[in-house]
Amino acid sequence: MNPSKSPAEILDIAGNEVRISNPDKVVFPEPGLTKLDLVNYYLAVADGALRGAGGRPMVLKRFPKGIDAEPFFQKRVPENHPDFIDTATLHYSSGTSAEEAVIRDAAGLAWVVNLGCLDLNPHPVRAEDLDHPDELRVDLDPMPGVDWSRIVDTAYVAQEVLDDVGLVGWPKTSGSRGLHILVRITPQWSYRDVRLAAETLAREVENRAPGLATAKWWKEERGESVFVDFNQNAKDRTVASAYSVRSRPDARVSTPLTWGEVRSARPEQFTVRTVPARFSDVGDPHAGIDEAPGSLDALLALAAELGPAEKAPRAGDGSGRRVSMMPLVEVARTKTKPEAEEALDAWKERHADVVSLLRPADVLVDGMRGSSSLWYRVRVNLQHIPEERRPAQEVLIADYDPWAGKEWPASGG
Repeated sequence: MNPSKSPAEILDIAGNEVRISNPDKVVFPEPGLTKLDLVNYYLAVADGALRGAGGRPMVLKRFPKGIDAEPFFQKRVPENHPDFIDTATLHYSSGTSAEEAVIRDAAGLAWVVNLGCLDLNPHPVRAEDLDHPDELRVDLDPMPGVDWSRIVDTAYVAQEVLDDVGLVGWPKTSGSRGLHILVRITPQWSYRDVRLAAETLAREVENRAPGLATAKWWKEERGESVFVDFNQNAKDRTVASAYSVRSRPDARVSTPLTWGEVRSARPEQFTVRTVPARFSDVGDPHAGIDEAPGSLDALLALAAELGPAEKAPRAGDGSGRRVSMMPLVEVARTKTKPEAEEALDAWKERHADVVSLLRPADVLVDGMRGSSSLWYRVRVNLQHIPEERRPAQEVLIADYDPWAGKEWPASGG
């Protein structure tokens, strides 16, 4: 046995034995939280965490090397999973399929944490009906330079729209910089319809609060606004569910709120250290979420009234590629975020004469989903730099290929 590892601990959780390997491993150095601390956290908030993730197939987002290293995404449930872990086979739009884990109890929560999972990433469907989502997800994602008060203002506009179409929104912190609003719906619509409804909601929020909120899908077109991210409702997407621990240094938690709390709450208040006491004292603000499913009929009627969303122009070379209307230069593609930040710093040093003209939202560092992990793309929008002073597109400072070595399934042709 590796002498640096602590002996495994066996927990009896409602009659199920869960083995926690290396329980004293420090996962969050800043607050000094160990793997066993995280297990105990999830056991303390199990009712709320299972309300958000229980009974749903989930992607396992694993951090085997700690919070400072990139996680990897595991769709397929480990072959040696215990009997108390259910499974469901999902078919993806890419044509592939995967038998994914479905947790239903506190033992399942402890089991996924032992695998190195911090946050829970369930699909918006129940294992019993994989084709009809029962949850519409609103992700309020602020662009750089946008402060918390503007996110809150956008949330209340979204609440107003939801109320007007007969739906109930349940807010929670994302555990990062934004807010999520969950909407339970009756499971009778396809993924395509749910995504259209979410896009319509986003467009209506933008219509009511132009300049504050945006439904523009392309990041460089959003400016300093709050993006109402409707694409989180696409079939292959998952989001961190309620009570998920996020990989922030302070062990921040995605925490359900009442609408009365949204204005005064701050994301940094809610951590692994503070949330269990809150849960014990006030309970789960989302306790009634499953009793409030609604209909998408009004949103889909509004979609027809608004007509199709404006599409970006396409290249005239027959490739079908989108053409950005913004003057973008690509700086780098990297495996990790620190490498992306180093590349950006190098570009800024190279073009120090114009950096002061950039606004926060002009710098675009995007985490992109690869085959099993994130990679990073760095771009700069030159819209606020006079045309005669704009740096030209240069050879990428770093050019990581996230698909190198990937073997693709035969097309059958």
